[in-house]
Amino acid sequence: MMIIGVDYHPSFQAIAFLFEETGECGEQELNHSDGQAEKFYRDLQQRGIRVRVGMEATGYSRWFERLLAELGFEVWMGDPAEIKAKRVKKQKTDREDARLLLRLMRENNFPQIWVPGPENRDLRQLLWHRHRLVQMRTRIMNQLQALAMNEGYRWKKKLFSEQGRAQLEKLALAPWASRRRQELLELLDRMNPTIAELTAAVEREARKRPEVLRLMTHPGVGPLTALAYVLIIGTPTRFQRGKQIGTYVGMIPSEDSSAHKQRLGHISKQGNSLLRFLLVEAAQAAARIHPDWRRRYIHLAMRRHKSIAKVAMGRRLAVRLYWMWRNGCEYSKSLEFGSYAGQLGTGHGVK
Repeated sequence: MMIIGVDYHPSFQAIAFLFEETGECGEQELNHSDGQAEKFYRDLQQRGIRVRVGMEATGYSRWFERLLAELGFEVWMGDPAEIKAKRVKKQKTDREDARLLLRLMRENNFPQIWVPGPENRDLRQLLWHRHRLVQMRTRIMNQLQALAMNEGYRWKKKLFSEQGRAQLEKLALAPWASRRRQELLELLDRMNPTIAELTAAVEREARKRPEVLRLMTHPGVGPLTALAYVLIIGTPTRFQRGKQIGTYVGMIPSEDSSAHKQRLGHISKQGNSLLRFLLVEAAQAAARIHPDWRRRYIHLAMRRHKSIAKVAMGRRLAVRLYWMWRNGCEYSKSLEFGSYAGQLGTGHGVK
């Protein structure tokens, strides 16, 4: 078998390889634009060589992963943070990174991570596309609000009703401000049907999955949040306890403690930003419609700060959805989920 450590870049890749049978090793740099990299791997496949490729999880590598899957090569995807922690020398070059990946694979010390399938990744594009379009629409609506406020009108949400829009179009504006108003309204009219179409597609995909429908029974959780949670988490068996979900999503505080002195900072944000955003939004929706969630949110906001309370409730929601998914049950007020669920002798209970 040939083991290859790949330090991947969008335009090229540096590789370090080893033939286990003969002990032959070497290093090489392969360009992507001229097809050198693709030719190298196809030649290995034609020669009948079994290949195992190890690389860090990175962006802009979909075509390369598809090529390796087409050729039938084994691919190990590594956690960049753990790989960086295993670097001994204070020297970082492309060749050194490729050598490090090769060494970790040879020593069976390579930090492999879960990799979603092609269908999962494509559905994530649907969620991201809708999310970005909604952000663009929000910016357009904010600009229209600014135009109205500059003329002394503060209509808030009423601005986008039929009556509010008619009043906005009747405002006497200077020539360039009038053109800006017209073009922003045209953009808004074009984006609304597209977002509605994408929202309908998300709802159709959500109805196909029983686990998504189960998560939607929780207050505040709609098809978008539930589908994103299932796609990004992948499977609940990846995690042994609910607390690991908060770490995976990046909603726990960073820590720099020493000498029995605890120092906590901002949340780590070492996770999917879309899921983190949706969890916080869903938690706020739950706090608006569910009295227990509203009471917990107000209690946290009075003790700390509103922003901290929102993140804390989002993390709590992530853990609760994990236990609903793992236990295969719908939301019930009588059920209390936590990292201790299903364990005996933990000491949690009424005293």
